[in-house]
Parts: sequence; structure tokens; C-alpha cells
Amino acid sequence: MTARARLCAYAHLVLRITDARTGELVDATPARRGLTRVEAHTRGFDPTNLRVLLVADLLVRALELGGTPVWALLDGERDLPELRAAGAALGVRPFEEGRDTGPGLGEAQVLHVVSEGGATPDGVRVAVAPVHQEGLGGDAPDATGPAGPAGLPAPNRPTEPTVLRLALLTYPRSTPLRLDQAALDEAAGTLERWRGAVAAWAHRPSRPIPDTVRVDLRTAWEDDLDAVGVLRVLRAVEQDPEVPDGARFETYAYADRLLGLDLTRALGALA
Repeated sequence: MTARARLCAYAHLVLRITDARTGELVDATPARRGLTRVEAHTRGFDPTNLRVLLVADLLVRALELGGTPVWALLDGERDLPELRAAGAALGVRPFEEGRDTGPGLGEAQVLHVVSEGGATPDGVRVAVAPVHQEGLGGDAPDATGPAGPAGLPAPNRPTEPTVLRLALLTYPRSTPLRLDQAALDEAAGTLERWRGAVAAWAHRPSRPIPDTVRVDLRTAWEDDLDAVGVLRVLRAVEQDPEVPDGARFETYAYADRLLGLDLTRALGALA
């Protein structure tokens, strides 16, 4: 596809999401800018349910980036305080209490984020595959401590919560994830490298995001909320000699509005 064709396609992008009931892609916002309710359905507090909450957060961010007003709700069977605390540590935005909530004023769409084999509410369902942990230690003591989010098995070495967020985003939500120390170490290395690079690029003259890169980013997350595709674009931009450093900085800052990885945290460290 030519750059011109890609830009024309970008102008017509609408977030589409796979409905687990049918396996078909559907528009996440059938009425442009109409209120969309995103409701996360959890069954307790464990890595799988935390992944459900994270996917719901990603969906909210993607809709808001497209200019859609969102009502974010959490409907959980149990352990909601623990789940909220762990989500906050991972950068998940606050979700309102969702149980027994009626329709919102002017609500145009309802998207339910559920675990595979979990809740079966009426309406579009976004299914999230389970997370299995291997080779990690016992429970972490609190939501924000170095060991990890509250109640989750702690890694063998102290891990920043955002590292866990990146590890969970590295694989498609429909793919069961085996979370082990190697996965956390890889995510930690990537996050450290990117934050250092972003801090260095910030000292270079500002440049706009290349049009083709912006198209690639939006195409990825508008196509079934493909966070893996967004990460792939960032890796390509990191290594592309044709992209000026100032444009790399703007690209990473823009993509982080979706990913929520705090990629600009190290700004000023190299001053």
C-alpha cells in the first residue's frame, strides 16, 4: 500500500473488536462519538482477572483516543479492593462499580470484557485468555511494593509493576500467557532501554511523527486492539535510521497514551 493510500485509509479508521460470541469483527462505536460503556467482568483476584482489567483499560484508552466518550465499569464477584489496588499499581484508570448498573444516558454501545469461560452477559464480548505463572515465588505483601501487585505471586527479584503491564501486553489477549521470570526479565530490559532512549531523544530537536508511522500505530490498535502490533511499530521506529530522534520521541510519547507504560519517566535524568 502506498503512503497516500495508507493515509486515506487512516482517515476512515474505526476501532473494530472481535465479538467472542460470533468470532466476527464489529464496530466498537457504531454511533460516532456516542457514549460507549466498557464493563470488565472479573471473578476474583488472580493474574487472569488482572489481565481482564488491563484489556478493559486498553480498550477505554483506545476509544478515548478516537474521540469516543467512555463509561468504564467493573463488575466483580469478589476481591474487588485487591483487584483495584493491583490495577492502580499497573496504571489502570479507575473503574466505577458496575454491578446492577442500568443503561447510561445516550449509551450507544456496550462492550463486555470477560475471561474465557467466564461471564456471558448480553452484548459484545471481548474474551481474554488465561495467565499461568511459572517459577515465581510467594505472595507479594502490598499493591505498590517492589515485589509486585498485592496478592499476586511475586517474582524472584523485585519487579516494577509497569514491567508486569508490559509483559501482559506482549502477547495477544486471545493467547494463553505463561508468565515466568524470563518473561518479566525481558519486559524489564525493554522498558529500561526504551525509557533511556526516550530521555535521550528528548534532547534532540522536535520533529512530527511521520505520517506512515502514525498510520501504522492507529491501524494496529484500531484493528482488534492489537497492542502487540503497536509494540512492533515501536521496535521498528527504534531501529529505523530514517526516523529523526525528535520524531522517535513524539512517536513513543503518542503510543504511550494507549500503552500506559510511563515511557517518559526518565526525562531529565540525562540533563
